[in-house]
Amino acid sequence: MNAIPTLDIKLQGRSYSVACPPEEQAALLEAVALLDGKLDDVAKKTRSTGERLAVMVALNLAHELIALRNAPAGASSASFDSSEAKRRIQAMEARLEAAMADQEDLF
Repeated sequence: MNAIPTLDIKLQGRSYSVACPPEEQAALLEAVALLDGKLDDVAKKTRSTGERLAVMVALNLAHELIALRNAPAGASSASFDSSEAKRRIQAMEARLEAAMADQEDLF
C-alpha cells in the first residue's frame, strides 16, 4: 500500500503536515493561501484567536460557498462546478482533520 506523501503548510504561523497527493498539491497550497488570508483578515477585525477564529472563518467561507451555489445561472462571469468544489472541499477537510488529529491541543 502506497502512503500518500505529506506537504508542510503554515496557517497563522503554525506548521502542519498534511497528506496530499502530488497532483493536488497546487490546489491545496491555493486553499492554504486563501484560508490564511481569511484567518488574518478576521483576526484583525475581531481580535479572535484559536478555535473561535477558526469557526468564524469556516462560517464565512461556508456562507460564500452557499451564496455562489444559490446565485442565478449567469450571474457570475466565472463558472462554478459545485460537485467538483464539494469533492475538493471534502478531500481537503479529510486531510486537514487527519493532520489536526495529532495536534488537537493547539486550540
